[in-house]
Formats: sequence, C-alpha cells, structure tokens
Amino acid sequence: MYITKETHLKEEKEMVNTNFLNAHLGIEIEMTGITRNKAAKVVAGMLQGTIEIIDDSYDTHKITTPDGRVWKVMYDGSIITQKKVNDQKISAGREYSVELVSPILNYREDIETLQEIVRSLRKAGAFSESQNRTGIHIHLDGADHTPRSIRNFINLIYSRNDLLYESLQIESERMKYCKKMDADLVERMNHKKPKTMKQIEDIWYEGYGERRERHYHESRYHFLNLHSFFHGVGTVELRGFNGTLHAGEIRSYIVLALALNNQALTQKSASIKKPQIENEKFAMRTWLNRVGFIGEEFKNCREHLCKHLTGSSAWRFRDAA
Repeated sequence: MYITKETHLKEEKEMVNTNFLNAHLGIEIEMTGITRNKAAKVVAGMLQGTIEIIDDSYDTHKITTPDGRVWKVMYDGSIITQKKVNDQKISAGREYSVELVSPILNYREDIETLQEIVRSLRKAGAFSESQNRTGIHIHLDGADHTPRSIRNFINLIYSRNDLLYESLQIESERMKYCKKMDADLVERMNHKKPKTMKQIEDIWYEGYGERRERHYHESRYHFLNLHSFFHGVGTVELRGFNGTLHAGEIRSYIVLALALNNQALTQKSASIKKPQIENEKFAMRTWLNRVGFIGEEFKNCREHLCKHLTGSSAWRFRDAA
C-alpha cells in the first residue's frame, strides 16, 4: 500500500481533536555538565524566580516563580557525573548531578517555557547523554483513571513494547531503570480482570517481597510505573525516555505520553496482541495518527519518533514498488 500526497493532505485537513493535550503533567529531566547551583540560577533567571536551598539528602534547590509554582533542581545518585574541560569530558563531583523537576504543567500554556529552559541549560554547558545514564520521566495526572483505564494503559504499553523501545532507542545502560512491561503481570491482569483499584494494586505488587510503601520500590523501574500512582503522588509515570536536552525531542516525548494517557482513558478496551509489523516506520506513523499525531502541528514530533526506525512511512510492505 502506498500513501499518496493526496492522502497526506486529506489527513492534514481533517478536524484534529487535541483535547488529549489538556491533561496535567510533570517532567523530570536528568543531566550533568553543570552544577546544581548553576542550573538553579539558569532556571531562576529564565522564570524570574527566587532560589531556596534545602538542607536535605538531595541538596534540593527550590525555585519559586512569581505565580507561586515551584521548580526543583536536585541530586540523583544514578547519574554518572561529568564536566567539560578544554572541550574534553572528564569525571566530575557529586555537585554535577542535576535533575530538573517541574511543577504541574499544562502543555498549551507551558511547553514553550519548558523548551526555553532546556535550551538555556544546554547553552550554559549542561548535557544529557547515554554514557551519563540519564533519563527523562513524565508524570501524568492520575485523577481521572479508573480500573478499566489502568488495565488499558498496561495493555497498550505491552502490545507496543518492542516498537516503543526501538523508536525511543532506550539504552541498555538504562534497562535496569526502565524494564519492558512484564508479560506475567499482563497475563495476571487480564486473566483476573480486576474491577477495583485495590485489586489492580495487589496484582501490581504480586511477587515483590519489599513493603509497598517503600519509595524506591523495585516495581517502579518499568517503562510504565504505577508505584507512583498507588504509593506516590497519584501519577502514572512513563520512564521510557533517554536523557536529552534537545527541546524538540522532549516535546515529542511529552506529546506521546499525553496521547497514550488519553487512549487509555477513552478506549473501552485495549488488546495485548502485538500487531504484525512489516516495516517499523509505517507501523509507527499509522499508530501515531490513530492516537492524535495528525497535522502540521505534530510533524516534528512524528519525525523524532520515527527517525530511528527502519523502513518507509509511506510503504506498508518492504518490497512494495
């Protein structure tokens, strides 16, 4: 099957429902290259905020903005710290471990500000690369989720595990902190068909010996983390994003997270069956269209999410001519 220019134009002209962008979110961006103190000053300067240093184990730098929201720059022990000296990257001290934690954000109102903060940190010398074992975590508001939508979310991620990991190029160094959705968990969830959040919680923690209330519970280290939903801040967390300070890539990750969240909330059900994929780019492009990535607004997002995949976005079959 060949997707013609006329088909693309038709897609562009369709009325696109972007209500999925309205959900609240938060983001954590890990980096190194500059100190927490310098990063906090960059963020405060961008937002015209004030800095307060908290005496805690994370060396938290709180930036309070004129609208009362709080951004944080914190220590993260998983980051391999470096700095640049004469254009060479060398090992650096603990103060070069930087995690930027946003307040609650709204995509339409805050995405441009977030992107400018990222660009400013990069200009100040920050970097976020695979050898530093950095990642990006996106938290989605869990208030509207139901047992049905949580099951949907689990099934959606599982059914596209392989395509997502290939698209996002999840580094092997990060797999310890970002495991694929567990097949046994998915099988239990769909066999028992839980009707209450308590039942889903029990299935989620089944097989773990540690206390559920433990902050760094082992169950959290998956692409989809529900530990933050049950025993955290009430959010569904997506952890499957490599560290980057490319503002466009970060935007594409946020849009993908919001689209997946919306699909989980609005679908009556979601299958665990993994789709047959003749070529990766076509499979990703058509799937992105179905979840809302239609039109010129999301052109760059589609490009970022397809650029590492093989095949052609226009041809379904590799041998088409």
